[in-house]
Amino acid sequence: MPLTSVLVLSGCLSAPSSTPSAAPSPAASSTSIAAAPPVGDETSTRPPPGSALATLMELPVKGRAPLTGYSREAFGPAWHDSDRNGCDTRNDILRRDLVALVLTAGTNGCVVLRGTLHDPYTGRTIGFVRGRGTSEVVQIDHVVALGDAWQKGAQRLTVAQRTAFANDPLNLLAVAGPTNEAKGDGDAATWLPPRTAYRCAYVARQVAVKAAYRLWVTSAERDAIRRVLARCPTQKLPSAGRIPLGGGKVEAAPSPTRPAAAAPGSAGPDPRYPSCRAARAAGFGPYVRGRDPEYAWYRDGDGDGVVCE
Repeated sequence: MPLTSVLVLSGCLSAPSSTPSAAPSPAASSTSIAAAPPVGDETSTRPPPGSALATLMELPVKGRAPLTGYSREAFGPAWHDSDRNGCDTRNDILRRDLVALVLTAGTNGCVVLRGTLHDPYTGRTIGFVRGRGTSEVVQIDHVVALGDAWQKGAQRLTVAQRTAFANDPLNLLAVAGPTNEAKGDGDAATWLPPRTAYRCAYVARQVAVKAAYRLWVTSAERDAIRRVLARCPTQKLPSAGRIPLGGGKVEAAPSPTRPAAAAPGSAGPDPRYPSCRAARAAGFGPYVRGRDPEYAWYRDGDGDGVVCE
């Protein structure tokens, strides 16, 4: 069974009940933040139970493991429908995080055509329009980056657990595309949101995710998170629940002009739609290498194994 999202109940973090017994436990040699030297005077008082700072104190502290063996495929299919609601994870997060939604008719309230993002990382208001050259303006960030997770315990998770991690709404936020790209695989020691007002919530989400999936932090990362939380010592851990379908008005997808037919599976255009933009507008995509035959009909410009995102 996929690992469920972390829940915050009565101010306490509850580990997912479906975590397989094979999930890694903190190594006996790992140090605890409680034993680490204080950074300034932020640890002069004990953090409130259930706070992000209290949970941070329970995370194991270790060095980075090698990135050897890491690939996107190690975290399962991109935007897997982990909650089995009939909609891919990317569209789930867009529906949750965007406002003024317009959804595609005939997709059961799944596919977002347009919407507005109030970007938590920059504070900017960004219009989202599905299509080639426009969809990328809003991207879905893994708050704990996949590469960072790989180096801090995810190597020892099962593929099912890593798939759950990569598609967990707790670990996902719709954000400005260029800002997400600038972050890369950085942790809190190397990257924080430009908007300082969001940093407490941001690191609290990282702590919640790492606690839920039994990942560790480096000493530099721990100290960086602790410095942020020193300004908000009562910051609670976030929770994440199931994202409902619908939530916006519905419009029929524009009718694309049909191109000359191409043989299915060929490296030519989709015989039904002239572009990824048209396919997405009709409610199709994304297509994943090795899973969807439509993948061969489009150019994978960024080489991530997914087209028509």
